[in-house]
Amino acid sequence: MIFDLSKTQSIANTFIAELRDENIQKDSMRFRKNMERVGEFFAYEISKSLKYTSTEITTPLGLSTCEVLTEQPVLATILRAGLPLQQGLLNIFDKAPCCFISAYRKVKKSGDFIIQMDYVSTPDLEGRVLIMADPMLATGQSMVMCCKELINRYKIAELHIVAAIASTEGVTHVRANLPKAKLWLGAIDEEMTSKSYIVPGLGDAGDLAYGEKV
Repeated sequence: MIFDLSKTQSIANTFIAELRDENIQKDSMRFRKNMERVGEFFAYEISKSLKYTSTEITTPLGLSTCEVLTEQPVLATILRAGLPLQQGLLNIFDKAPCCFISAYRKVKKSGDFIIQMDYVSTPDLEGRVLIMADPMLATGQSMVMCCKELINRYKIAELHIVAAIASTEGVTHVRANLPKAKLWLGAIDEEMTSKSYIVPGLGDAGDLAYGEKV
């Protein structure tokens, strides 16, 4: 299942446009905020697919029967670029436990790269709904590696993958390797550069959010 936010008319697309805009990107605080807002929109959309329990609530004037979320999902992200997107999800799923994974492209002298994963900090995922957030789904290699690491450790009930921008190649790779995952994407771009950056994309999300790395 793929949900493409760009296919629906909503204010969320304005925030996606600002994330892409090279002039607005110069304000790193606004870039982080826009990424956070996108995360909030995805949290709302994902929430429609989760399980709810009918609960009786006492108000100052009586009783009301309300549908409340049965269990909070676990919110995972890939450091460092995924933090603002995860924060947006956390603003909505505000009691959710969180998982953090450190993974990055380790570039060889030839210019090729491998995905290096150094760190995983996670709560118990057994039988839980997991939402994995990363702003860019380029080749899809890091997303697949991180998700499979968690799937190998735990029997996860549902896997949702959230990305602000994805490439067609990345979507294909994820669907081939994680066929049960539900994808929630802000937009899907057709091209990538020789260094596997999405075109038109938005650039390096981590650098835009937190400053250029050395």
